[in-house]
Amino acid sequence: MKKLVLAYSGGLDTSYCAKHLSQDEGFEVHAVSVNTGGFSTEEIRKIHNKALELGATTYTSLDAVSTFYEKVVKYLIFGNVLKNNTYPLSVSAERIVQAIEIVNYAKKIGAQYIAHGSTGAGNDQVRFDMIFQIIAPEIKIITPIRDNQLSREAEIEYLQKNGIEYSWEKAKYSINRGLWGTSVGGTETLTSHQPLPDSAYPSQLQDQEPKKIKLTFNKGELVAIDGTKDSPVNNIKALNALASKYAIGRDIHVGDTIIGIKGRVGFEAPAPLIIIKAHHLLEKHTLGKWQQYQKEMLGNFYGMLLHEGNYLDEVMRNIEAFLTDTQKNVSGDVFVGLYPHRFQLEGISSKHDLMNASFGSYGEMNKGWTAEDAKGFIKLLSTPGKIYNHVNRNHD
Repeated sequence: MKKLVLAYSGGLDTSYCAKHLSQDEGFEVHAVSVNTGGFSTEEIRKIHNKALELGATTYTSLDAVSTFYEKVVKYLIFGNVLKNNTYPLSVSAERIVQAIEIVNYAKKIGAQYIAHGSTGAGNDQVRFDMIFQIIAPEIKIITPIRDNQLSREAEIEYLQKNGIEYSWEKAKYSINRGLWGTSVGGTETLTSHQPLPDSAYPSQLQDQEPKKIKLTFNKGELVAIDGTKDSPVNNIKALNALASKYAIGRDIHVGDTIIGIKGRVGFEAPAPLIIIKAHHLLEKHTLGKWQQYQKEMLGNFYGMLLHEGNYLDEVMRNIEAFLTDTQKNVSGDVFVGLYPHRFQLEGISSKHDLMNASFGSYGEMNKGWTAEDAKGFIKLLSTPGKIYNHVNRNHD
């Protein structure tokens, strides 16, 4: 039989692929899911059973949570990356790591084919295909949903005809969970004006009493919450569990897809949004203005390339080296207030805080220069403007 590795999540699209490719196309399907923080042990067990029920020969779950953090998430924090100043790249960041893990597994077992459930109208088809083609151009890519232009209704009808229960209610919202947030797509996000209902988001408001927390960073990485030290991955999970009870981190991102059309997607990312904003505040206190300027440009560029599937381009390694170097003094505590549906940054404490300099206090007094020094500095600073105004004052 033709050996095929299927990027399998257990959702509608990949469920259709598993059944169709094994039953109708005669492939020996090896279903693989890559856990980048979205699956519990119980969920993995259910996905395993479902894959075999759909006709897969084997099912494998690859744990890539730590890899996801070390290879991608860490640099999204260092770069304060928010797509269009809104979206923390929850799904696009995951897809890169998932694609690399899947293609490496396919090469390991000698598969001649790789399949995924992407449609022909989204970004994931580009991300998966680019990674697959760059790393393993000899492996053929199979995409039933894209090639046959299948609707979700048609997929459900096919599964039901083949004895697989799958309700439209279950498929109404497409939800992708991961360490760096959860995306939510539905009929509302296909419009330009409808919001997602509260019920569409995975977490609901539970806590309404305000809470103060302290986030501790060491060289740009979150190393403790309220003084309790743990790994950055575990701290992200803990902060997400804490802040999601306040229904923090909900929004809808509007952006340009890789293929050129506009798109909307809802998301819930309490920990990513709090961490990025807290980290950015700490940088405002500990980095110089030109560091911040260059970081903003390169961070945005890094996020754009990652979002569009260009993770394997060598310029990404160059930017990662730069971002890492900027974090040498980004250490200290950030104080955050949690409230229903929002959070507030209240201040920082750091031995690298550049406001602690003894030269003076902004808008108050100085100790490092005289009044005459200030007058001379301002006179020289105004020289280019004086020259331009003198030369052009008699010209329109």
